[in-house]
Amino acid sequence: MTNELTFNDLPQVVAELRDEVIGMRQMLTSLQKDKGQRKENTHRPMSVEEAAEYLKIPLRTLYMKLGNGTIPATKPGKRYVLYQDELDKWLECNRKNPVPLTDEEQNAAILASNRRKPNKADWR
Repeated sequence: MTNELTFNDLPQVVAELRDEVIGMRQMLTSLQKDKGQRKENTHRPMSVEEAAEYLKIPLRTLYMKLGNGTIPATKPGKRYVLYQDELDKWLECNRKNPVPLTDEEQNAAILASNRRKPNKADWR
């Protein structure tokens, strides 16, 4: 059964299309809002005990790795402060088959690793 449109049906069809487009726009905006709200902040400070529990390694092993400097942490006073997102990156980088880094992360790693002494000829 074919449904032929006439010139008189055109305003009704355009109104239906407009309603569908408005509905899709509302659905997209609600999905975008939901996506933004689900993102969890993983840059939160952790104590050494919390980090050992999160990494599932013994506390002594964690202190040994903190002393060696293999695990990223800060020590503003007497105690270490670790961040969850930094621990996640450390875990990913120390895998046997690491996850490939993005271009921005690779550039940052290259720039951070290339430090050289300034040439005295450049001082003039």
